Amino acid sequence: MNWRVLPDIAAITLLLCAFASTARRHYSPAARIWLIGWLLIAMHFVAFLLLPLQGFLGMLGSTVSLVAIVSAGELFKTSIIPFRKENSSRWMNGLLLSVNALYMILLATGIGPAWVLNAAAALFAIGPLAITLASLRKVNFALRWATVIQNIALAIFLLVFQHQPGNGHYLAMNAVLFVMYLGCSINFFFAYRRATAGAFVTIAGFMAWASVFVLAPWLSLVYPQIHVEVEVWNLPKYLVALGMILLLLEDQVESNKFLALHDPLTGLPNRRLFEDRMTIALERSRRNDTQMALLVIDLDEFKNVNDTLGHHVGDMVLQRVASIFSDRVRRSDTVSRTGGDEFSVIIEESANREEAESVGSTLRQLLDDPLDLGTHTVRIGASVGVAIFPQDATDAESLCIAADRRMYEAKHYAQRLNRDATSARQNSLPALDSESK
Repeated sequence: MNWRVLPDIAAITLLLCAFASTARRHYSPAARIWLIGWLLIAMHFVAFLLLPLQGFLGMLGSTVSLVAIVSAGELFKTSIIPFRKENSSRWMNGLLLSVNALYMILLATGIGPAWVLNAAAALFAIGPLAITLASLRKVNFALRWATVIQNIALAIFLLVFQHQPGNGHYLAMNAVLFVMYLGCSINFFFAYRRATAGAFVTIAGFMAWASVFVLAPWLSLVYPQIHVEVEVWNLPKYLVALGMILLLLEDQVESNKFLALHDPLTGLPNRRLFEDRMTIALERSRRNDTQMALLVIDLDEFKNVNDTLGHHVGDMVLQRVASIFSDRVRRSDTVSRTGGDEFSVIIEESANREEAESVGSTLRQLLDDPLDLGTHTVRIGASVGVAIFPQDATDAESLCIAADRRMYEAKHYAQRLNRDATSARQNSLPALDSESK
């Protein structure tokens, strides 16, 4: 038994526990895949215990360790691609997982004639290229083509060197692992192009991990007298694990910042962020001597929807309204949810009263139409209040008060019209009855 690997097993187990704890607090599909990958890396280290044994157990340890490490690399590489849920991506991932595992099994066991290993090597190029060409109309990303090019180069290398006497299988194994973890570094570079410690450590760690499979064979061939401890070659693994933990923590911090400033139901800025943007908009208008407008929009029949159809449908209404408003205003404007059924819109860039009232009228008309929510169709309507800086107010609080007042005036006016219309219909009923007699 290879007892020297026990410290590595203990270290990777501690890192795995830390990773699992961090991933549990910030759950995501990528984090779940990373966790599975690190479980495979732990299995890779455990299998190292069997390597010195003769016969079946030694071959089993070699096979499991190689399949585990190459499968972990494939999971890491495909966990953060932007088109992972596409059917062609699922076919690609399944194919590469299968081909890599098959090739490592053939190398570790040495079973089968030479043409079987050649066929497996050819699959590295033929499979990804065929899937890419078949799905070209739906998926045409640079990362997909990078994967194809890497695997074509790998297939050529394997077909040339895998049957070389003496060290052919050793070179082939390292070539597969080099391409795998180089691909991880490339994919993480495209996915995390940000200047953070987590991104840098993870990308550099994967690059160092890939370089191990070039430096180790090179040293053994050119300088066989130099002995490097196995623990040195394992350092990049720990660097990648640390980098991934940092990435999860960074994403968690960003998520907390977003939740602190945005409404969790609609994703719009909440009142806190709205007030910050209002202050900035007012300062910009004062500095440039321009106008700005504030729209306050209240949903008229939202309470009735909640009372009759339930809060779940009410949440769907709020999400639909948020989507409608966000699609209709300019990117430079701010739409926020500032109350239970109240939305506010900040319009900048010299917005005068006519323009602001036109925007408000458009948004109100959009909500006059029935909203199709799939399971229900509701009609809610809205009341809009408009206030202009600096004509109506010169500070944020006064501007909000002015917009609120006009919104309630519009609501009361609409309610009075509805009451008058209802009363007129009721008063006309006796006359109609007498004429019918």
